[in-house]
Amino acid sequence: MISVERNIVVRLPLAELVTYLEDFARTEEWDPGTVSCVRLDDGPVRTGALWRNTSLFRGRTTELEYRLDVREPTRLVFVGENKTVTAVDDLRFDDEGDLTQLSYKASLAFKGFARPAAPFLRTEFERLADEVAARLPTAAVAGRT
Repeated sequence: MISVERNIVVRLPLAELVTYLEDFARTEEWDPGTVSCVRLDDGPVRTGALWRNTSLFRGRTTELEYRLDVREPTRLVFVGENKTVTAVDDLRFDDEGDLTQLSYKASLAFKGFARPAAPFLRTEFERLADEVAARLPTAAVAGRT
């Protein structure tokens, strides 16, 4: 398993940042690996909502179906799966007035034949986490509701 974590300060109040990030389709705006992310169900975002995320990683395109597993005032957890990996994005929010401290943890558990590759991919996932930390604050402020 690979886990990366970044602490990110975002110049939005907590509720606004949670509202922005709970729509996983917005990963197109802040995740450099995401090519597209489409909601698969209708209605308001709620626990159990589904998205299809298409990502480009090391020159290869992959699709994962994500669901919103936890939706709380200060925490969101998205779980994505396909035949080779389970991905978990765990976002925790701390209110700092007009700012929000976001603890962003992404974990990848490889399955089957892909499992031995995990140690060789850590450096690339660390780089992607750095890019998320750099892009997310600007994207969230630009996409505020």
